[in-house]
Amino acid sequence: MYTKTLTSILVLFLFSCKGKKIETQSKTSNQPVTVDVIIASPKKVSSSIEVNGTSVANEMVQILPETSGRLVFLNVPDGAQVAAGTILAKINDAELQAQLNKSKVQLELAIRTEERLRKLLAVNGINQADYDIALNSVNNIKADIELLKAQIDKTIVKAPFSGVLGLRQTSPGAYVTPQTVIATLQQINKVKIDFTVPELYANVIKTGLVVQVSSGTSTLRKATVVATEPEINTSTRNLKVRAVLESGVINPGSFVKVTIAAATASNNIVVPTNAVIPDATSKKIIVVKNGKGVFVNIETGLRTAGGIEVTKGLNIGDSVIVTGVLFVRANADVKVKAIKSLEEATKEN
Repeated sequence: MYTKTLTSILVLFLFSCKGKKIETQSKTSNQPVTVDVIIASPKKVSSSIEVNGTSVANEMVQILPETSGRLVFLNVPDGAQVAAGTILAKINDAELQAQLNKSKVQLELAIRTEERLRKLLAVNGINQADYDIALNSVNNIKADIELLKAQIDKTIVKAPFSGVLGLRQTSPGAYVTPQTVIATLQQINKVKIDFTVPELYANVIKTGLVVQVSSGTSTLRKATVVATEPEINTSTRNLKVRAVLESGVINPGSFVKVTIAAATASNNIVVPTNAVIPDATSKKIIVVKNGKGVFVNIETGLRTAGGIEVTKGLNIGDSVIVTGVLFVRANADVKVKAIKSLEEATKEN
């Protein structure tokens, strides 16, 4: 009897605690989200665009043999500078050389036969058809010799241009095929910079435009735009651009930042990038109106180090939520904890 009574008391106690916990959670979930805001105000937006790019060797090729065979010579020092036409590798051509020598002997015999028959033809000693057969034999052997010479030339692998060799990928004596990469060769005395710009700024890019390029060392270098793709990528809505570095060397394949002078500076509202909510069809921000979070559609312009320009949808004096954005529901109560400056909000971004 005592045990049953004690059990009942424990059950009532647990239900009582659970009820209080649910009540506490319910009260907590109904509390307004605490947020920080900035007051929208006009700011002079820098007239430059910053995009990402990649450095590319002026010329780059994989060194591949044109024919299959065993390497009898290999001159590919890792990282060495080579001149155009330097012999890098040689494939065994003994069989081809033997066939060439045989064809040369056959050619000598065929030429003597053709000369003898030509004299006989001149005195009507043979008919024209017999002479034509001999002449055709000479021409066929000459063609065979040229073919063999071309095949022998393919056993020699030369540098197509002056440049720097990469790391050697094979060894002397190895059997190679036209798919075997011996090494890479890059011309890095002139480096190209490939980057893309949004369609919105495609009209800014012109041949001869000078842009600023910085790599991991943060050293600014100048590069000149030399070409663009003729069309905008329909998937990314970006235009691909190529520039050539005017001085200095950046390792090909390096990540770089490209700064492009755009149009004249403008006075527009700028908000931190984390305040903008992108979706499939538009961009939104949340403003505080009458103590509630209101979602507003906006249009954006230039992206700067200090945030992103808002060109439409936001009014001067609006309170823009910059923290707790992911927790605010449409038209739900919010509580403003602090009003921050754009600089403060950007640093916390």
